[in-house]
Amino acid sequence: MNNKIILENANKAISEGEHEIFLSYLSDEATWNFLGDRIISGKDQISLYINEKYTRPPRFDVEKMIAEGNHVTAFGRISLLNELDEWTEYHYCDIWSFRDGKMDELKAFVIPI
Repeated sequence: MNNKIILENANKAISEGEHEIFLSYLSDEATWNFLGDRIISGKDQISLYINEKYTRPPRFDVEKMIAEGNHVTAFGRISLLNELDEWTEYHYCDIWSFRDGKMDELKAFVIPI
């Protein structure tokens, strides 16, 4: 399975609320860097984050995915449910690095719309 398909499958799982399936696509040492905000290290910490932040599955509108070597860049829009039970929409650009067929590092640029 190529890296672009891995990311598409992972996004499908998270958008269906299937957190454990999503996590199966990550390396144990995965790191998420939300540039200018926070860094989350390790699959266990990422699991805590998505269980806290994704109380309802996010809505993705992927405009483009570009794959090259061990990297896939995806950009588009994502909507997340906030603390007030309202959907908040963002532009995003995710740069994923893969290692041994797993999503290993994320550098995410996220801008509220």
